[in-house]
Amino acid sequence: MFMFKKKFQALRSPLMLLLLLSFLLSACSGKEGGVSSSDSNGQAATAASGTAAGAAGEGPSGKLKVQMIGDFATEQKTDAITGITSKGVNVLKEEFERMYPGAEVEFVLMGWDNYNEKTQTMLQSGAADVYQVPGLATFVEQGLLEPLQPYIDKDSFDTSIYLNGQVDGWRAMGPEDQQPEIYSLPYIGDARLIVYDKQLFDDWGVEYLSEKPSIEEVLEKAAKMTGKNPKTGEQNYGLTYNGTDAADTVMNISESKGGQWGTGFLWKDMSLEFNSDTMIEAAELLKEANQYAPEGVLVNQGSENFLTDKNNIAIHLRAAPGFINIIETFGTQDRYQAALLFTNPELGMGGMFAGSPFAIGQNSKNKDLAWEWLKFSSSEFFQKYMWEEQRSQSMPVIKAAADWDSVKALPQMDIILKQMSQLWAPRYPYRSGQPRYILSENVQRILLGELTAKEALQRAQSESESWLKSQ
Repeated sequence: MFMFKKKFQALRSPLMLLLLLSFLLSACSGKEGGVSSSDSNGQAATAASGTAAGAAGEGPSGKLKVQMIGDFATEQKTDAITGITSKGVNVLKEEFERMYPGAEVEFVLMGWDNYNEKTQTMLQSGAADVYQVPGLATFVEQGLLEPLQPYIDKDSFDTSIYLNGQVDGWRAMGPEDQQPEIYSLPYIGDARLIVYDKQLFDDWGVEYLSEKPSIEEVLEKAAKMTGKNPKTGEQNYGLTYNGTDAADTVMNISESKGGQWGTGFLWKDMSLEFNSDTMIEAAELLKEANQYAPEGVLVNQGSENFLTDKNNIAIHLRAAPGFINIIETFGTQDRYQAALLFTNPELGMGGMFAGSPFAIGQNSKNKDLAWEWLKFSSSEFFQKYMWEEQRSQSMPVIKAAADWDSVKALPQMDIILKQMSQLWAPRYPYRSGQPRYILSENVQRILLGELTAKEALQRAQSESESWLKSQ
């Protein structure tokens, strides 16, 4: 670990800083306690299946094609920027084939460019058995994915091993369904959080954020920390956020006021609440917040030094969990802490659900073995591999992660796991279509002062309803 930190001290040039921040999730952490194929596999097999199905010589066999999306490699690789080496997904192949001696795993690894189109083509042709499907709703609606409830019932598979909401967040509706059903199991976790700089709070003599701050608490403290820092004399800003997805922040503030995005799941049944009183109030509050943000916040500028020791912004309203990799890289772990996003007081949920699940293709040639892979992805062996070797693109999705020493060593992880347990589920279905972009465009107009909150959100509601009627 020491060598790891020492190596990164040499990388703290302005150019490297920019590169590392631009790849928010790409700065991998250390590798203490790396997973080997023999350290946890026995427990993993039991945890994954809920039975002893993973024992050698038992269970289905044959070829299994697994599609994965992201920055994966089959063999060990070294990141060209950070110099960090990580094990390839062959670690998973070797362990799965050890558990199922007659199985042969073949990976289909692809990047994020046009992933939905590529996945659609693969599903239709039966090019794989298991698919990573972050955009699964549209595939389920077409009947291209296998419903999983029969498999869950057959094996008495315990879905409570996952963090709260992680299974429900991926529910979707097929052509014959009357309500959202389970078509996938989560394997990559993700969320957004409020992150703040404790040093700036100390400089200004402001009490740290509570674990569940309200938007009013954030605005009050941001106002106190906007201006010349009383200790350094440098210009400070109270807050920032991601301007390009400001609509998600407005939606989250609305949730804390008792609002919700709407109801329904399929387009024909969907009813939106973009112009509700809570949405209007939320948009006005975010516009108020702009006075405490750096110029350029709407195009994600002015916060380039956030998470470094040169930071001048107290609070980030919407940071990705990969910030833990950045602060480890820059040695600022003790300076930054996280707080939960705003939460609906009645439903106990708040924030956009995110991540990636695995699903079985309807045209899979080996569905039983594919189901075993899905269970395998929930095992501690698999999830530890993702945490320790692929942390730049994944957070754990199982409750057992809270007890891992490497997780407990990071004080920010407690908040991250809590946040992932209270995301809005099922995830906002309107984001799968044009209403997502209509809402974003009109929130931008509010923040730019082109329209009032009431005018813009009424417009977003009308345009989105027209689009829904055309589906």
